[in-house]
Amino acid sequence: MTLRESIAAACIAAVWALGSSSAWAHPSAMVTGGLTSQPIGHYEFCKRNASECAIRSRDMTPLTMSAKLLARLEELTISVNQAVKPKSDLELYGKEEFWTYPVDAGDCEDYALAKRRVLMNDGIPASNLLITVLRRPNGDGHAVLTVRTDVGDVVLDNLTDAVLNWDETGYTYLKRQATNHTGRWVSIREGDAPLVGSVH
Repeated sequence: MTLRESIAAACIAAVWALGSSSAWAHPSAMVTGGLTSQPIGHYEFCKRNASECAIRSRDMTPLTMSAKLLARLEELTISVNQAVKPKSDLELYGKEEFWTYPVDAGDCEDYALAKRRVLMNDGIPASNLLITVLRRPNGDGHAVLTVRTDVGDVVLDNLTDAVLNWDETGYTYLKRQATNHTGRWVSIREGDAPLVGSVH
């Protein structure tokens, strides 16, 4: 085990010792509300890729965090962030919103889709890989991939190569894919804040 892995394992063990055994009770797990509207870009993506949006998960158990998983998430984030050049949908497709798997360029949701596909090919269930829509501190809309783990939810973001707990990003989270159905979306609560309304 390398020094980095030893440090990561020690940090994870400390989190486990301090936290609840239930991921839903963990302070780093997103609290979701009821069903909400599907982003238009995802709706159109689903029309073109119906099988991607019809996955119904029965096992809702979050991933077990480990030094190996953390290293894989970091490696993938860096790899995709470097391979895909940032370009808007308007530049690439002449449309404000067009969600797709990127070839060599794309915007935030395309990075999230690419990372999700790789991790699903690694055998990670769709219920733990959730595309998430949010607002950045400057008010701009943004999308990331949320990975559910037993020590909380972490995000893979094209704006940083770091894998961060969702509540350490400074973002305002609005909605994400439902854990039990890849074609449905649920709202996200931020602490005691009211449920966020639909954003189009």
